[in-house]
Amino acid sequence: MKKAFTMMELIFVIVVIGILAAVVIPRTGSNKLHEAAIQVVSHIRYTQHLAMVDDKFDAADATWYEKRWQIIFGASAYTGGNNKPAYTIFSDTSGTGQPDISEMAINPLDSSKMLSGGYSGILYSTDSRATKEMNLSYYGITGYSLAGGCSGARVSFDHLGRPIKGDLSSMTGAYSAGTQRLITSQCTITLTDSSGSVVIAIEPETGYAHIL
Repeated sequence: MKKAFTMMELIFVIVVIGILAAVVIPRTGSNKLHEAAIQVVSHIRYTQHLAMVDDKFDAADATWYEKRWQIIFGASAYTGGNNKPAYTIFSDTSGTGQPDISEMAINPLDSSKMLSGGYSGILYSTDSRATKEMNLSYYGITGYSLAGGCSGARVSFDHLGRPIKGDLSSMTGAYSAGTQRLITSQCTITLTDSSGSVVIAIEPETGYAHIL
């Protein structure tokens, strides 16, 4: 006699599989903290790319190194209420140490926008030219900190992609001053939200950025 599953047995098996799937298969909901870290790593690598393809060396300019591409973090009334954290990618052509609109990198995904989530005295986060995702409150990030080999709230890169610490406009001398600021130990950037924190590392010499 040929045997077959009854309808009740099939329904029972489907229900059991459904329960197991709900319990065993990991949830695929978004993790905003991790998404923010992935974006920051991507933008650090893009800053390094700009520095390597847009070498600022100029023998006729004693302060050429100030113009190197850099990524700077900050928080102010311009980045939103309660000083929400944001960051900007720029080349300091004016030597002020701070970005202005003309110095900010263009968003390669939307040429009408700057690669900035807002910057004090320059660009409000609500401005149509700002990239909203670069205002880290978009991901629920409430704070950031740079430590280790970093200095201040920024990281620059030279034409070899090596990371440099601090404000390049505060240097004295020419190329030698730039090499004195090379990051020689791992730089860490910590992003924090209400659920915890995630740490991004930038390695010395190579400038390789990754999530720890």
